[in-house]
Parts: sequence; structure tokens; C-alpha cells
Amino acid sequence: MVSPFIKQSWAVAGVQLNYVAQGMMLSFPASLLPALKDPASTIKVDLQSASFLASCVGLAATLGFLGSSSLMNVLGRKLTFGAALLPAIIGWGIIFFANSVPLLIAGRLLTGVTGGATITLGAIIIGEFTDPKYRGVFLNLNTVSAGLGTMMLHIAGHYFHWRTAALISLVPLSAAFCNLLTWPESPAWLASKNRYADGEKAFYWLRGKDEDSVKEFEAVVRAQKERMAQFPETLTCSDDIVEFFKKFTRKDFLKPISIVFIGFLLLEGSGRHTFPAFAIDFIGDVSGDHSQTFLYTMCMDVITAASALMATYLVKVMKRRTLLFCSGISSVVILLSVSLYLYLVSLGVLANDKAWIPLILLVAYFVVSNLGCTSIPLGLLGEVLPLPHRGAGTAVSGIAFSFNLFLAMQATPLLMATVNTYGTFTAYALVMIFTLVIMYMILPETKNRTLQEIEDYFNHGKFLDEKPHPGDDEVKMKMLDRQP
Repeated sequence: MVSPFIKQSWAVAGVQLNYVAQGMMLSFPASLLPALKDPASTIKVDLQSASFLASCVGLAATLGFLGSSSLMNVLGRKLTFGAALLPAIIGWGIIFFANSVPLLIAGRLLTGVTGGATITLGAIIIGEFTDPKYRGVFLNLNTVSAGLGTMMLHIAGHYFHWRTAALISLVPLSAAFCNLLTWPESPAWLASKNRYADGEKAFYWLRGKDEDSVKEFEAVVRAQKERMAQFPETLTCSDDIVEFFKKFTRKDFLKPISIVFIGFLLLEGSGRHTFPAFAIDFIGDVSGDHSQTFLYTMCMDVITAASALMATYLVKVMKRRTLLFCSGISSVVILLSVSLYLYLVSLGVLANDKAWIPLILLVAYFVVSNLGCTSIPLGLLGEVLPLPHRGAGTAVSGIAFSFNLFLAMQATPLLMATVNTYGTFTAYALVMIFTLVIMYMILPETKNRTLQEIEDYFNHGKFLDEKPHPGDDEVKMKMLDRQP
């Protein structure tokens, strides 16, 4: 008999294959842009068009987020995920045959639609499919998979033409599509549609049937029936619009959305998407040797993937908050150290003959940032959005993700051209400091919590099984004594 863990791992494999493809999509400019800037290239680009080729996926991701957030509630998670893969498959085909910048942009836009549609949806699927004991590990594997995709693209882009690299990028997408054909539908979605028997069957297929899983599914059904008792009538389209905007007055919507938004800002501030896209430029400036950038980039890719894999173990043994803030504070210190060193070199205060110093610091940065700063924010998507707000929350958080991604990809080459690499790194560090302070104040600890328990936290302001503070009873008694 196949164990629940194997079944969950198999279903999650399709999501991870998609993250490999997204890592390749985000890193594709590292292969494409240097080739287009070559004088022998038949397709010519300037700084503006090159910047837009890199950043346009962020704009397209908005459409993907909005589409998937609507369809996931109507069609279900499985069918929506399958439909979301199709634009990228078409997009990579367009890129392969492109003979002009507009066609390249069209292909990039389509791959961006899939990226936006599947990044949040994939995290939600992992959250709904997996046991709380394994959920953190599976969510952190997203970063590992994206890192592997980045490394695969850099290798393909170095040894093959960028058209061939585009063709190779179709492989993980095709494999992900084949894998999802074997999935059950999400038990949480089935329950939200009052299909409790189907939801129960899917839930126990994924999770097995024991005391804990029975209690968890019963809690999901109970919460859904309470929601149906509160809103029994079928809502019209206009009612749906009104309800959507009403969500912005509810704390159980605003707080998780705020956490996700700040998490995305931290993600971009840590360079999760800009470092792979502009890796050759960054490492060339840091090392001062542009002839060995591929070797350095490969080393960074291996280190990034290895540290992200290490994070999947740490998230199992450490609390989410502890891991995030240890990683964040260390990353800020290291990044500012690299910036200071490069700045002093630019002033001539330090000699530019010890390239190994900033390179070692950059290696340390990639290690510690991937332990928490780049993995936990994406994982939060699969944990903090309550079931009744998951569709709207995906749309809003998707817009936030797209905006942050577009801004980061658009601003990075401009920052490098105006304030150099040390100024760019300093800007990243300042963003990280701001977001870490906010996250310290608003992020709850979600380790080993079921999705229903996390939802209850946002409804009640605390976890329902939390023990009251020792002084709470005394305070309540004093307040009662003062009453007439």
C-alpha cells in the first residue's frame, strides 16, 4: 500500500517541476540579453528594450494572478493549474521562432502569465494537499526547484544558443502537465463547494485516515458549514464585487494580505529574482573579472540550490520566525559589508587585487538569504490565506507580487548604471531592513499548525489552543471587582 507521504510527494512533484520552469523563465535574460547585445546578433536591443524584456514578465504575471484567482474558485485547483501551464508552453514556442524584439516580448509575456498564475496557486495546492508535518518542507522545496531551474538555464545558455535554451525550458512544463493528470482535486475546494463526500475521499487518499486527519477534515467541514449558515444565499455578480471590497474591512483578510505583501517585498529586496537574471553582470562587477563570470555564476547557482535544500531541513527543526529573522539579519549585515567593500574600492581606499573577499561575502550572502529570506515568504502563500479569502487573496497578493517583481527587474539595471553595484546592494539591504521590522511585528508562528488553526488565528487574533498569559486571570478579576 502506498503511504500518504509518497502520494503527497507525487502530487507536489508536479508543482515543483513548474517551479523549475519558473526559475528558468526568470533567469532567461542572463542567456538572452548578452546574446542580443552581441554585434553579430540579428535582433538588436538597446538599454530600454533589454530592460523591458527582463521585466515584462512582472506585468504579465498580474494577468496570471487575476485569472487563476478567479478560476481556482470556479474550476478547482487541478483544472486551473493545468490551464495555467498552457500560456508558457506557447510562449516558449514563440521565443524559439522569434526574429524580432516584439515577438520575444510576446513570448516573455506569455511565460509571465503562467508564472503569475502558478506561483501562488502552486503554494496553495501544496498547503491544501500536504500534512502540516511536511508542509513547511514541501513549501521550501519551491525555492530549491526554482534554484535548480536557474542553474539549468545558466548551463543551457552557456553551452547552447538561446533558442535551444528556450526549447529546453519546455521540458519541465510538459512533465508538470503530465503529472497533474494523476492528481485528485483539492479536498479544501471540494468542501468549499459542499461536496463533502468527494472532499473526504480526496483528503483521505492524500493524507491517510487516522485520528489526526479525521479531526482536521471534520474541522474544515465544520468551518465551511458555519460559513454557509452565515451566507446561505447564492451571490450574484454584483454581490460578489461588493463582497470583494468588503474584505478590505475585515482583519482576517487584511492581516494575512499584509503579511504576504511585506513578504514579497522582502523576497525582492533579497534579490531572489534579480540576482539570477543579472547574475553575470553582478558577479563580473564584484569579482572585477568578466572573463570567468560563467564559472562564478555556476558556483553561485550550486551554492544557492544547496542552501535552499538545507533550508528544507532547518524549517523542519526550527520555528519559521526564528529562521526568517536569523537569515534576514545575517543577510543584511553581509550585503552591507559587500557594498562597503566595493564602495571603498571605487574610491581607491582599498586596492582592487583581492576579488576573493567580496566573492566570499557574496557566497555567504547567498547561503544565509536562501535559508529563510527567499523561501519563507513564498511558503507563506500556502499557509496564511484563509479558505474563504483564498481566491481574492490570491488576486491581491498576485498584483503585489507582480508590482514588486516588475519594479525590481526594471529598477536593477537602472540602479547598476547610475549608482553601481555597491549602491544597488545598499538599496536591497535597506528594503530588507524595512520589511524585517514589519514582519517581526505581524508574522505569527505557523510551524506544525493546520490551515484551519491558522485561519482561526486571523479570525480571533490568537491560536485557540494558546494558553492564557499567567496574568490574564488576575487582570480580569480586578476589572470585575471594580464594576459596581
